[in-house]
Amino acid sequence: QVQLVESGGGLVQPGGSLRLSCAASGSTSSINYMGWYRQAPGKQRELVAAITSDGSTNYADSVKGRFTISRDNAKNTVYLQMNSLKPEDTAVYYCYALRVISQYWGQGTQVTVSS
Repeated sequence: QVQLVESGGGLVQPGGSLRLSCAASGSTSSINYMGWYRQAPGKQRELVAAITSDGSTNYADSVKGRFTISRDNAKNTVYLQMNSLKPEDTAVYYCYALRVISQYWGQGTQVTVSS
């Protein structure tokens, strides 16, 4: 089993920045993929950014150039640096991990972008 705990959400003005963290614990060996998804009210959950164990990344088109995903393997933690935030980035952000064929989700952290 893998447990994921997110932190770093909150309220920020448009143009501002936030950094989300996701700490993994439990059976963290062989986690080969971690990512961030988000779900806004009335919308489907969507991939925001992901990173593999070898550091390869991919991003949703809507966040390219604004968000950066990174990973500290020694701390079993993945980060999402979000810059130039827009109101449409408002959502619950979920951390995701894939270990072999098992999927794990965090409890989610709210990000609200509003003036």
